[in-house]
Amino acid sequence: MADRLRLGVNIDHVATLRNARGGALPDPVRAARVAEEAGADGITAHLREDRRHIRDADIDAIMAAITIPLNFEMAATDEMQRIALAHKPHAACIVPERREERTTEGGLEVAGDEARLDAYIAPLRDAGIRVSLFIAADPAQIAAAARIGAPVIELHTGAYCDFHAEGDVAARDAELQRLIDGARRAADLGLEVHMGHGLCYDTVGPVAALPEVAELNIGHFLIGEAVFVGLPRAIARMREAMDAARG
Repeated sequence: MADRLRLGVNIDHVATLRNARGGALPDPVRAARVAEEAGADGITAHLREDRRHIRDADIDAIMAAITIPLNFEMAATDEMQRIALAHKPHAACIVPERREERTTEGGLEVAGDEARLDAYIAPLRDAGIRVSLFIAADPAQIAAAARIGAPVIELHTGAYCDFHAEGDVAARDAELQRLIDGARRAADLGLEVHMGHGLCYDTVGPVAALPEVAELNIGHFLIGEAVFVGLPRAIARMREAMDAARG
């Protein structure tokens, strides 16, 4: 079993709120500091091609404001590689990105694109950035991630959470089993396993309980819950749920 399960807090949607009004508030940098003070083990921020939430200046400011690691989510483009190499965050999570999507849909296609991704992540690894690949819990994708030398994968929990929200228990449980099998397969291949996307208080327990999982990255739900109870309380309750499941 991995040591204490880490919680990465994604602050993208604080920036979404800021950008909706066009001003400077609410400040995602403040959210990052609050999350650290509330017990987050890391901060996740996705610099998208269209800059719909996090902006370039936010990355510098966040890295200057926190002492915990920054997980820099990014598409596999030349522009994002240059930015990552300039900032050298603790980690870079390579995600699929389409301009028309509301949020990241599905996992990265690694199988069939191994040569390009292998060459793409090599400079990041050489710069000391811990590379992870955001993928579906599919045996072919997991095996491909291991072959190109990515030390970490993050398994997409979105379908599991969607089925739970829809009340489709059979589909939810089948998707959870895929995640369980995927985590075991990845650990057997020597990969560090993270999970994320769509997790909430009601869905976090079964994945937090998996001994192979080292980190969960959660954002949208926590920012939404913070509207009602505040960000520190939302994070504290998520931390409690994770620890209870792991305990």
